[in-house]
Amino acid sequence: MNNKLKKILKTILPISLGVFLVWYSYSSTSPEDRQQIILHIKEANMFWVGLSIFIGIVSHVSRAIRWNYLLEPLGYRPKIINNVFIILISYFANLLIIRSGEILRATALNTYEDVPFEKGFGTIVTERVIDVIMLLLVILTAFLFQAEIILGILEENGIGLVGSIGLIGAGILGLVISIRIIRKSTSAFAMRIKAFLKGLLDGILSIFKMKQKGRFIFHTILIWACYIGMFWVIKFTVPETENLSLGALLVAFVAGAFAMATTNGGLGLFPIVVTAALSFFGISKTSGDAYGWIMWTAQNLMIVIFGAISFLVLPLWNRNR
Repeated sequence: MNNKLKKILKTILPISLGVFLVWYSYSSTSPEDRQQIILHIKEANMFWVGLSIFIGIVSHVSRAIRWNYLLEPLGYRPKIINNVFIILISYFANLLIIRSGEILRATALNTYEDVPFEKGFGTIVTERVIDVIMLLLVILTAFLFQAEIILGILEENGIGLVGSIGLIGAGILGLVISIRIIRKSTSAFAMRIKAFLKGLLDGILSIFKMKQKGRFIFHTILIWACYIGMFWVIKFTVPETENLSLGALLVAFVAGAFAMATTNGGLGLFPIVVTAALSFFGISKTSGDAYGWIMWTAQNLMIVIFGAISFLVLPLWNRNR
């Protein structure tokens, strides 16, 4: 399989999966249920939708500020406004081609702020590591509230505890073996990989060199508080979800986070898994679907609008470069 075909498949397959899941979600509801879901969406209080979008914007600005705390030890301090534009563009790109945003983000940082690609990408990897740690903390917190329900959701999606541990172990073992092979090799390709990995490592280790550790932690907590807050306020848009507890919403949040990570912006899958999670708390399918679609639409509409604007404004804002 040539590289061109691989790129095409990487673009088409995730979107096709998302479209299929949208069709599946649509076809699995009766005409009466669809009318009820549409009614819930039409009657949603736009104040709470707008507040959720605002909280989402705050999280992106906070991430842009926090990014500089990773870049400063490397000798770079980009303009915050550029960071905001670049982050929004990267999220927009991820909606089109899954995981393409990280590459685009490091490339744009190099273009507009002269940060070497591998070092910028290293800080992005650091962010992803921190995000995984924070997600694990959210999962742990959700477990404290609803352990049995989360295990049930994971099992229904074919992610058993033993299987997950096995996959993680195999991944770590494969990584260790690959690193040992590259370290011992003297080929030109291996030398380029070593140089790239050194720059990458510099970016990852920057977290230990930063001067603003307290502020970094503050913004990390703020970002994830915003993510949960976006979920929390949307519950007031659907009458049946208004009285949901924090524990119930954390379960739905975890399910939604996995959906966002496995498809283009959670296309199709996000409402399905959120509805499934909420059903464990007695929320009807129509109300769960309405909640999931309102949440997904609000946040992705925000990304599309502000991402597209950022794509146009970023080169104009830096036209002297």
